[in-house]
Amino acid sequence: MITLRQLSLQRGGKPLFDNVALTVHPGWKVGVIGANGCGKSSLFALLRDELHPDAGDLDLPVRWTIAHVAQETPALPTPALEFVLDGDAELRQIEHDLHIAEAAHDGVRQAELHARFDTIGGYSARARAGKLMAGLGFAPEQLERPVAEFSGGWRVRLNLAKALMCRSDLLLLDEPTNHLDLDAVLWLEQWLRAYPGTLLLISHDRDVLDSVVDHIAHVDQQRITLYPGGYADFEAQRAARLALQQAAYDKQQREIAHLESFITRFRAKATKARQAQSRIKALERMERIAAAHVDSPFDFQFAPPDRLPNPLLIVENAAAGYGDRPVLERLKLTLNPGSRLGLLGRNGAGKSTLIKLLAGVVPPMAGRIETGLGLTIGYFAQHQLEQLRPDWSSLRHLQQLDERASEQELRNFLGGFDFVGDRALESVAPFSGGEKARLALALLVWQRPNLLLLDEPTNHLDLDMRHALTLALQDYQGALIVVSHDRHLLRTVTDEFLLVADGRAQPFDGDLDDYRNWLNEEQRTRDATSRNVGNGNSAVERREQKRQDAERRQQLAMQRKPLDQQIRKIEKLMDTLHQEQKTLDAALADSASYDDANKNQLKERLLRKGEVDRELAALESEWLEIQEAIEALTIDYA
Repeated sequence: MITLRQLSLQRGGKPLFDNVALTVHPGWKVGVIGANGCGKSSLFALLRDELHPDAGDLDLPVRWTIAHVAQETPALPTPALEFVLDGDAELRQIEHDLHIAEAAHDGVRQAELHARFDTIGGYSARARAGKLMAGLGFAPEQLERPVAEFSGGWRVRLNLAKALMCRSDLLLLDEPTNHLDLDAVLWLEQWLRAYPGTLLLISHDRDVLDSVVDHIAHVDQQRITLYPGGYADFEAQRAARLALQQAAYDKQQREIAHLESFITRFRAKATKARQAQSRIKALERMERIAAAHVDSPFDFQFAPPDRLPNPLLIVENAAAGYGDRPVLERLKLTLNPGSRLGLLGRNGAGKSTLIKLLAGVVPPMAGRIETGLGLTIGYFAQHQLEQLRPDWSSLRHLQQLDERASEQELRNFLGGFDFVGDRALESVAPFSGGEKARLALALLVWQRPNLLLLDEPTNHLDLDMRHALTLALQDYQGALIVVSHDRHLLRTVTDEFLLVADGRAQPFDGDLDDYRNWLNEEQRTRDATSRNVGNGNSAVERREQKRQDAERRQQLAMQRKPLDQQIRKIEKLMDTLHQEQKTLDAALADSASYDDANKNQLKERLLRKGEVDRELAALESEWLEIQEAIEALTIDYA
């Protein structure tokens, strides 16, 4: 089992854990939750022996194999499937030892190794790795592509697949759903439920927590409190505990007030001095109960839009895509005030393309889009986080949107997004992904849009901020279209779903459970088709099938060649910029950079950091557009 005893830890002078006690039994699945920066990732670093406690003990079974998702993946020439297989260290070691035994013509050793290879499922390992990758959204033709050809988000998926491939005793997952779409989240959820080892899962997705874990470890106020059950159970139990704590706190405050009143009245009187001193000591010995801090630091809402044209937007027989190749065709959509749509569909089907079309980022290739008089679009996408000026503060970003608003008015507004006090004046450069996402949302909310287009708005947001965003969206008066893997958000802020599939976007008659069933049925149909193709009734049919497959592959290769060349060129530029970005981040993290003597150099670095971030954002957007075109091609030739 995992045991923490009186454990304390500080990072950079900030106390994260103080006298923590925790026991996790083998086979438990524990969701680790808490505000950003509370120490969840540091707990994982302790378990991986990358950090050591300042006091107390941490005990782990010595023989346990620990799997976790690496934070970075170098641009390797290794095929993706082989990279994932590397996750099974024992498998790779046996393969290595077999090569040595075969070269030495050691038959006995070969027999021993083959027996062990069979025991650990070595002969089915490639099939298992392929199944993992398919579940995480990789197409069959991507399995042999070099790791270097994948973008950052897809490399994160490769790292996740590699961690899942490891036959581990303890699996540590830190926000594994951040770079996944809803289909992959549903698959991962099912995989984790069947995982036989001990799982510690950091997640801000309440549906995943409710579906997978049997305990919640809540990190708060430098302590870790363990609750049985899923996230819904945690909410109920914590509410009851806080109510009791608040009652005990109120009672203690009355007792303290009574003691202090006695001390104030009688400490100067000789006849009562002894009793006053005894009450002073009682106060000193008293273990103070903390007030129940249940208030979220986030408090904001969408102000009513200035205008609400009806309809807001009409799409008539439109097509959207990249270059001369459409991803979506025959699109028909009317958005009125109060329309609340969630987009469903597999990765690469065109959900983000539809959002970009409506936002005006991608022009229609056919048809028409008619906008209502006074339409104001609020568009949120992940690449916009990198377009924030790193040398500007949150306040200055907001001032650029509204020069007439008073500073106090703007600071009050930013306080609702937890940019309070001097935090509103600090530059964006050192902000975390969650803080940048909050600022981007704050800028969007301030503009009072009447049409919201949200593409994965909850990435990097903690549970409190997700809850605040959900409440704000529920009261929003305009129209809303959202793409999200957060089912709680989809379930609570949308009224209807559009299914993006086979180049179309059509109403989906059902809920998220029906969508899960639709995905499963679609997978069964594909599997059955694949089996039928593989079981042709005659040699002639099989030869004809092979000929057609070869033709499709050749046509696909010809169509993909110029796109692949563009991808490689962009990724080469991105690698160069990423290296420069790391160098600048390291320099900006150095406290010496902020000395008065380095003021000019700091200014230059901040400006260059902004330029690099914007160039990377533009390249990432271009990469995504080309990748969607490639995925659309792949679907056509599948």
